[in-house]
Amino acid sequence: MTVQRRGISKSPESSAIEKKIKRGNAQRQASSWRGNVITLLLLTGATGLVSWMYFTWTDDFTHTLVSRSEILTQPRVFTVECSKDYKKYKFFPGCTPTKCGRAISDSVVTLEEAQKLRRLAERGLSLAGSDGGASILDLHSGALSMGKQFVNIYRYFKNEIRDIFTEEDFELYKDVRGRIQKAIAETFGLDSKQMYLTKPTFFSRINSTSAKTTHDEYWHPHIDKETYGSFDYTSLLYLSDYGVEFGGGRFVFMDPSTNRTVEPRAGRVSFFSSGSENLHHVEKVTWGTRYAITVSFTCDPDYAIDNPSLP
Repeated sequence: MTVQRRGISKSPESSAIEKKIKRGNAQRQASSWRGNVITLLLLTGATGLVSWMYFTWTDDFTHTLVSRSEILTQPRVFTVECSKDYKKYKFFPGCTPTKCGRAISDSVVTLEEAQKLRRLAERGLSLAGSDGGASILDLHSGALSMGKQFVNIYRYFKNEIRDIFTEEDFELYKDVRGRIQKAIAETFGLDSKQMYLTKPTFFSRINSTSAKTTHDEYWHPHIDKETYGSFDYTSLLYLSDYGVEFGGGRFVFMDPSTNRTVEPRAGRVSFFSSGSENLHHVEKVTWGTRYAITVSFTCDPDYAIDNPSLP
């Protein structure tokens, strides 16, 4: 999802964000140039120098917070200073971020549960899908990508809907959502009863097909709190494995000094406070198919949504 642009004067904080984005673009240009240099050096046999240059540039530009091959027995938590974004909104004690950061856990959702949720997503998305590389299925609103637009799956396929989904599917979805909410509350010291599910919360399927509309351009750097003012905490549950089922598609936090990546693994949950302290993007998927669920939370009950129910 792209960042909404507003015609307002630039604050020091927005200027800092622009610098982060420019740094990311510079890094991508450097990455392309680096690839040409390494190819040239390989041709001349300078393999020792190549290794040194490769690891030096990789460390300067990208740090992996957790790799796909790792299995975390305990959540991996990284604290960052909260931005001032939250001061623009009503303060909700016990929920509004005062301790910010990002975390990754492999123990919130089991592999078997992730596989069941993926099959749910595959069944729903098999009915349609975007003409571009990014398709969504929102069980709450019923939104389903179809060509260059969206349809309501519950209306468009109302006669077949109970052949596609079951009550057990929706119960699992509800249970997993609750566990993710609890994990976020425990990590950031919140009262989970003061947190509310909010929209958009959805399944995503991303492949390497070229974008056809702006809805397909998922890779742009953005800030969730800026795009959706109701967001306070964002989470992702990955349903497929980086490097095995798809290439590219890593989740990238764009920090001032470096990019920090999360490599998806089926059943892995990553979550973070939604302000500009967590500017991020998703790498373009280069091959295969990446499945995930974005689960979003707000502190404002006016923006709460209910768990989905099967019509």
